[in-house]
Amino acid sequence: MIAQLKGYLNHFRFTKPVPDTPSETAYDLWAAEYDRQPDNLMLALDEQIFGSLLKTIDLKDKIVADMGCGTGRHWSKLFKGQPARLTGYDVSGGMLDELKRKYPQADIVKLTGDLVPQLNDNSLDIIVSTLTVAHIDNIDDVVNAWVKALKPEAAVIITDFHPEALAMGGKRTFSVQNQKITIHNNVHPVSMLINKLAAHGFGITALEERLVDESVKHYYEKKNALGVYEKFKGRPIIYGMCLSRTKNDTPQPALN
Repeated sequence: MIAQLKGYLNHFRFTKPVPDTPSETAYDLWAAEYDRQPDNLMLALDEQIFGSLLKTIDLKDKIVADMGCGTGRHWSKLFKGQPARLTGYDVSGGMLDELKRKYPQADIVKLTGDLVPQLNDNSLDIIVSTLTVAHIDNIDDVVNAWVKALKPEAAVIITDFHPEALAMGGKRTFSVQNQKITIHNNVHPVSMLINKLAAHGFGITALEERLVDESVKHYYEKKNALGVYEKFKGRPIIYGMCLSRTKNDTPQPALN
C-alpha cells in the first residue's frame, strides 16, 4: 500500500498539465467533425446571435471578408444577402478544405501564423468574424489590418466566447480518438475591442450576449457537466456586436 501511495504521489508530482493546442493544429484535427455537433452550446448560441446581427446590415453588392471562416457555417446566410464577393480567411487548411467541399467555387485564403491578411487599403465593405477573436495573439496588428482594409463606409460583425468566461477558466475543447484537446485562447475584453474600433470611427449599432441560465442547462446535462453549469451560471458565455462607420464619422470616446 505504501508503494502504491508513493506511485500516486510521484504521478502527481511529475505530471504536468496538458498545454493548450495552437488554434491551427487544433482546428485541423477538428475539421472533419466540426459541422456535425448537434449538442454544441457555443455553435447554437453563435447561430442565434450572428443571425440577429446580420439583420442590421445590408450585404447586397458588398465586398465581404469572413475572418476565421472555418467551414463556412454562416455562408448560406451570407450568400442570401447577395454580396458582390465573399472571401474566407483562416489559418486552418483542414477547415478550409471542408468549406470547399460545401462551396467548390469559394474564394478562400489560407493565412499563416495569425489573422493578419495582406489586404488592399479601402477594399472591403464588411468584415465578419465569428468565434475567432480570442484565438488571435497579436490583436493590435489584426485590428489595424482590418480597419485599413475597410472603406470609409463599412461595418464589422464580431461574435466570440465571452472574455469573462475565459477569464474564469472557460475552455474551448473537443475530443479526437478519446483525447481531449484544449484550444489556445486569449482574453480580449469586449470594451477593449470596441475602443480600438472606435478610435477609427466605428460606433456600436448592436451588442448582444447570452448567459449561462436555465435555457441552456440541458446542454450541460447531456455532457454530464452540471458542475460546470453551476460554476458559470448567471455569467455571460458568448457575445456579439456590430459596429459601423460612415464617411463623416469621427473617433468615438473610449469605454471604461
